[in-house]
Amino acid sequence: MIKIGILGDIGSGKSFVSKEFGHPVFNADYEVSKLYRKSKKIFIRLNKELPDHISRFPIDKNEIIKAILSNQNNLKKIINIVHKEIRNKMKLFLKKNKSKKIVILDIPLLLENKINNKKDILVFVDSKRIDIEKRLRNRKNFNRELFNRFKKIQLSLSYKKRKSHFIIKNDFKKKSVKMSIKKILKKICKWKK
Repeated sequence: MIKIGILGDIGSGKSFVSKEFGHPVFNADYEVSKLYRKSKKIFIRLNKELPDHISRFPIDKNEIIKAILSNQNNLKKIINIVHKEIRNKMKLFLKKNKSKKIVILDIPLLLENKINNKKDILVFVDSKRIDIEKRLRNRKNFNRELFNRFKKIQLSLSYKKRKSHFIIKNDFKKKSVKMSIKKILKKICKWKK
């Protein structure tokens, strides 16, 4: 099985690009929101760690946001609790898809949390700053301060670019992204023969 990790800036279109590969995608953001809605275990651990902020189940995303904005350390606490569960979810995903030739890992803190394997192929999604800004402003409940907190815990984009095997210029048009993906998959299949 070939694992392709998708890297890029917040709002660069990692999930959009991931879907266009046409292979099973593990989307960490989706899994996190599912945990907030359905995992009593995560609620109990977050409530114990952040009782002033996390008080209701299912977990209200606004409570998470307030917790992060009130103290930078709260973000680290949340990540420590949630990412262990995300790793388990990813292992289940890989097990379920073990017969697949290729899987896509859409995990925002892939390198930061050392979730990737040395053999994984890394693809960096490169988008114009102006496009990212436009997309972020269009996001429901976009919060600049929250965005800045997440940026602080991420590795630099130049480092992620250097670590990547491929770079996709994302213009948010399906046709050009699909063409780039086709070229990448062709090269990967040659390498892995």
